[in-house]
Order: sequence, then structure tokens, then C-alpha cells
Amino acid sequence: MDAPELDRKLLGLIGLGARARNVVVGVERVRDAVRRGKVKLVFVAPDASENSRDKVLPLLLAKRVRVYEGLSAEALGQAVGKESTVAVGVTDAALASGMRRLVEPDRRDARNSSPRGTR
Repeated sequence: MDAPELDRKLLGLIGLGARARNVVVGVERVRDAVRRGKVKLVFVAPDASENSRDKVLPLLLAKRVRVYEGLSAEALGQAVGKESTVAVGVTDAALASGMRRLVEPDRRDARNSSPRGTR
């Protein structure tokens, strides 16, 4: 799957999650949900300010929450009905699992490649 198609599918799933209230939007809401153990996967915009990234990335690393950094703040925002946002946390385990399958290579191929934009 090429990058634009992957991004389109992920943004569609993020939008679906937003309509179903299975995502949290914004740095502070993501941080709060991560602290409460509710977040399964987080999308952080690579064009986020250093301050915003410093607020969320260390916490995600400490709590071992999977991060995907391949979608712009504008694209993330449009997916959730805002002008832009730098962080979106997925709280539904099934939705997060489906998204991870899109961004992570097949386990059998994991030795030969790394996922695009994940940590």
C-alpha cells in the first residue's frame, strides 16, 4: 500500500473513531487519557511544535503507548472536524488494532522492514 492510500485509510478510521467517540483530541486530552490508561494508540503530527511534542511524547514512551507520526496536524484536524490538531488518541482497542495492522508490517516480515513513522 502506498503512503497516500495508507494516510487516506487512517484518516478515514480516525474520522470514524471521532464520530463514535472512540478517540480523544488534543495534547491535554490525550495526556489525561494516557495517564488513565485509556489510550491504545496515538497519532502525533510531525509538524507539531516542539513544545507540544515535548508534552506528549515522553509520557507515551513512559506508558509504552504506540505512536504514529505520519499525518499532518491539518489532516488530523480535518479527520476529527477541527481546523488542525497535533495529537489524536485512540481509546477503542479494536479500532487501534485495525490501525496498527495498517501501519505495521506483517509480523513475518518484521525482520526485513520497519513501520513508516512509528515508534
